[in-house]
Amino acid sequence: MAQAPSNAGTPKAGAAPTGDASTPVVIKKYANRRLYNTETSSYITLEHLATMTREGRDFQVFDARTGEDITRSVLTQIVMEEEATGQTMLPVPFLRQIIAMYGDSMQAMVPHYLEASMAAFAENQDKFRNAALKPFEQLTKQNLALFQAATSMLTAARPVAPKPTPTAAKPAATGDAELAQLKAQLAALQARLDGLDKG
Repeated sequence: MAQAPSNAGTPKAGAAPTGDASTPVVIKKYANRRLYNTETSSYITLEHLATMTREGRDFQVFDARTGEDITRSVLTQIVMEEEATGQTMLPVPFLRQIIAMYGDSMQAMVPHYLEASMAAFAENQDKFRNAALKPFEQLTKQNLALFQAATSMLTAARPVAPKPTPTAAKPAATGDAELAQLKAQLAALQARLDGLDKG
């Protein structure tokens, strides 16, 4: 049986890669099911491999004893562990269809179809994100416009404290004029809000 390399004096498990990002990282899997990252000279877990995948870092997993490429089975194991966490992406009907295709005459076409579908989805990811975020961006703009309109109205309507004049009394007509001005400003604000709703 192949012996796992010594881990003495090596980086901790999951250490940051130091090699060329365009070259697949070689991972060795030993009989004790431990995964060894030959680039960082450290033991890692399936979670580390999942993180590398999300970061776009390519890797290949080899059986340390036979040298067999077992990348597919390890990736499948990662998917199963992710599904087991409760954040599932594979609906039951889809899984049933996949199982039913094994041994079918169309089985050879399924991998190419799934690969092309996921490539198209990845290519349009930014469009999907933008479509999902657009309503929130519009709402933010409307809220900002509303805030600016309210600030303008309050600034314009803020009364200027008159200098105290013991002999002069404030005429009633002045108070009526200020009230009418405030009403006009409120009506203008309502008209702006109506315009935002229609826009």
